[in-house]
Amino acid sequence: MLIEPRQPKYPWGLEVRAAVDLYNDGSLPDIDEDQLLIAAGGPGEIVQIGHHAEANLPLYMVDFGLCVLGCLEEEIVPVGEDGAR
Repeated sequence: MLIEPRQPKYPWGLEVRAAVDLYNDGSLPDIDEDQLLIAAGGPGEIVQIGHHAEANLPLYMVDFGLCVLGCLEEEIVPVGEDGAR
């Protein structure tokens, strides 16, 4: 049985903020693992949307200025929805 990929909730180009502190999970090899990369509230923009096949979840590539990170929907919030401007 083929399961359809879950559709992304947010579009490309959307301005977002980090909903939680984002740490290096090992995907940035030049930075210590578990180092804080972006504090909650840090502004970014969705620059690409991929898909995590095993978890059947959209994966958002977010440009936070300092780095581009892969984020899940619960790790980001659109600007304005969290009371931020």
